[in-house]
Amino acid sequence: MAFLPFYISGRKQLKVVIIGGGYAGIAALTSLVRYMPDIEITLVDPRRHHIKITHLHETFRYPLSDVLVPFSVLEQRFGCQHICAAPAFDEATLQQWHDAKCVIFDDHAIPFDYLLIASGAPGAGAGHAEGILELNDFTRTAGSELLSGYLAGEGAVNAPISIIGGGATGIQYLFEIAHFLQRHKFENKLRLIDSGERVLKQFPGRFASYTQACMADLDIDYFPGMLFRGQRDNTIMLKAKDSGDECALPSGLSILFVGKKQDNQLAANAFGQVIINQRSLPSIFVAGDCSHYQAFGSNAMTAQSAVRKGKLVARNILRHSGLLKILEPYLHHDIGYVVSLGPADAVGWLALENNVVTGIAAHVIKEIVEAQYDLLLTGIDTYLI
Repeated sequence: MAFLPFYISGRKQLKVVIIGGGYAGIAALTSLVRYMPDIEITLVDPRRHHIKITHLHETFRYPLSDVLVPFSVLEQRFGCQHICAAPAFDEATLQQWHDAKCVIFDDHAIPFDYLLIASGAPGAGAGHAEGILELNDFTRTAGSELLSGYLAGEGAVNAPISIIGGGATGIQYLFEIAHFLQRHKFENKLRLIDSGERVLKQFPGRFASYTQACMADLDIDYFPGMLFRGQRDNTIMLKAKDSGDECALPSGLSILFVGKKQDNQLAANAFGQVIINQRSLPSIFVAGDCSHYQAFGSNAMTAQSAVRKGKLVARNILRHSGLLKILEPYLHHDIGYVVSLGPADAVGWLALENNVVTGIAAHVIKEIVEAQYDLLLTGIDTYLI
């Protein structure tokens, strides 16, 4: 059993329920087991698999199974129990669960000493419609299969493909699709529709200049400052963000990557405990994209922040259960970020935001960081904090 500073066990075994099996939930689970091997953990998630979402764009090259980790495997590896469900809750429900020390939904009543909410944030998509794909579609079917199925359809030959969203996710899919089309010698034109004036606008300007130069090399059309208004009858409808002018372009397929909704995030104190009616709930913690900490640490909706929050709340759950009850505040700031630009290219920053790295060097950094999380899934924790 690893040593955890400021933790003196106050009870033999804890019962912890984790709602959400994404990055935050799994980081918390592995950390809890590391410091208390005999802990009793119930993981509640509606899927059968944990999805390594930062690898999902690579399914244009590899099988979807490569980025899925069955919860049954994690059950065996970490001694937890997985319940396939998506319990609905609001602040009033959380207060009831906290008072009863029991998660109650459908036919389940799961007692707990501590509850962690790590249910993530929903995508801000447009819903299912003909000729439109969204990120959730790629969690069910490999990108190569989805795109091949479309390209095999009637009227798809040489029909343009539109990617909506110039953030990190949209850019990573854009380049994977561009290389997929090249490898399979499809001649469909690829375009990027972006509401911003440059791609990757949340990052330093060199991100945009390098990425847009690579887009030009691949003959990808770029439409900045445009809002997506719909897709029908092989036509995409757009509206200029500034002038309000509307236009239509031929497009056989639109793929939406428009980010995550920030609605309904749960407020938490600096230690990760949920705040309801201006009071902290000592036994309920929150981590990942569904959380907003009142602390100096990063609240970015990234896998990096989700992992750090998950590990932090795991340590604080154990400390709160112990004799000292000295909790650790959330102070993590991202130490880098890398955006993939295809199989062997990337752009990112490391240590300082102005320290921009491109090309193979950035690609190697991304591979190293993601390998670190892969090790965590096996029970090997190489994170320094």
